[in-house]
Amino acid sequence: MSEALAYMAGFGNEFETEALAGALPKGQNAPQRCPYGLFAEQISGTAFTAPHGLNRRSWLYRLRPSVLHARRFAKRDQPLWKTAPASSPAQSVGAFRWSPSPMPTEELSFIAGVRTITTAGSADLRIGMAAHLYFVTQSMHDTYFCNADGELLIAPQQGELDLFTEFGRLHAAPGEICVIPRGVKFKVTVAGPARGYLCENYGAPFALPNRGAIGANGLANARDFHAPVAAFEDREEPGVLTFKWGGDFFDCALGYSPLDVVAWHGSYAPYKYDLRLFCPMGALLFDHPDPSINTVLSSASAETGVANVDFVIFPDRWQVAEHSFRPPWHHVNVMSEFMGLIFGRYDAKPEGFEPGGVSLHNALCPHGPDATAYELARASELKPERMSGALAFMFETRFPQHLTDYAATLPTLQKDYADCWSGLRKRFDGSFEGGSP
Repeated sequence: MSEALAYMAGFGNEFETEALAGALPKGQNAPQRCPYGLFAEQISGTAFTAPHGLNRRSWLYRLRPSVLHARRFAKRDQPLWKTAPASSPAQSVGAFRWSPSPMPTEELSFIAGVRTITTAGSADLRIGMAAHLYFVTQSMHDTYFCNADGELLIAPQQGELDLFTEFGRLHAAPGEICVIPRGVKFKVTVAGPARGYLCENYGAPFALPNRGAIGANGLANARDFHAPVAAFEDREEPGVLTFKWGGDFFDCALGYSPLDVVAWHGSYAPYKYDLRLFCPMGALLFDHPDPSINTVLSSASAETGVANVDFVIFPDRWQVAEHSFRPPWHHVNVMSEFMGLIFGRYDAKPEGFEPGGVSLHNALCPHGPDATAYELARASELKPERMSGALAFMFETRFPQHLTDYAATLPTLQKDYADCWSGLRKRFDGSFEGGSP
């Protein structure tokens, strides 16, 4: 069987995979007796009554039902992982930028290594998101994690992650993303120190955005998303499952691995995507398109055309427009933008925005290219230019993003960030009659 299965995020496609031949029942989801003595269990990522095209659920055939995985919880302290709404006196209005945080020297698993930068909306109301950094220096060999509050979009920036989920294994390297649906158990192992970005989406599951007038092709294509082939652990050893629910963390002692799904079929599963397969769209004559044209995945809201969260990237691409200012223009936006840089140099911020760094431009706070980028773009010869070697992204949400105390007190916070626009000078000339003064 191939290493991964094609997966169309958000369109109800069903797939099936089994680690042992014949483990998937044929013609009945929960037969009286499952093959190999397995238990049948359904996991639902949407309401039972969701429309067929949006309904997400999978049938799992496992060694033990999950009711044995989730008993006798003990609360666990996880002070740097915050959940919306999170109370903090930190000022969140304005423009913020952080230099990359150094890799910690202490032992940190994926759970212990999450550091929340912003929160937005409410996990209890199933709206909004949180933006985190993660730092991993230690593998989870006999510890496991399940997040009931949100779907996790993981974007590695340094080092690689191996994710062993209930549905099978996924590998994520810088330039790729993995998405773990709400309620799915997994563990993370590493070969060396790793850091990256994490979006905890409280709202509707991520899906491919509507292309509208673009049509059937372009942006992220469904065939490039992959879900794991079934794989399972049959381990009778002590372990701990950490369960995140309502913003709190709870530990449950286990005597075996909960990653015991031998076969599965359905439309609710983890998946990965190589961001280098994104097909950018752009201007062929004039004007810089809105950044929404670079949307990879979108979490819908109840308001038509306004996302709960958009995941947007700025990858390798051609710039060919004439008589146009080519970097992203100065603007004021009702959405709030959390931005990170995987590698390379971002064209609108050639200095100060480094791989592993973060910026935040909150709702209706003006922002745009700094003085250096503006002067360079204004004076450059307008000819076809290939933008290459950089990969930036945004977690963009309709909700204001509130800084955590951790983010506000980080030594890497660039307190002089706003000075990058100080060189933008007034150019008004009342006698101007044409051309560029």
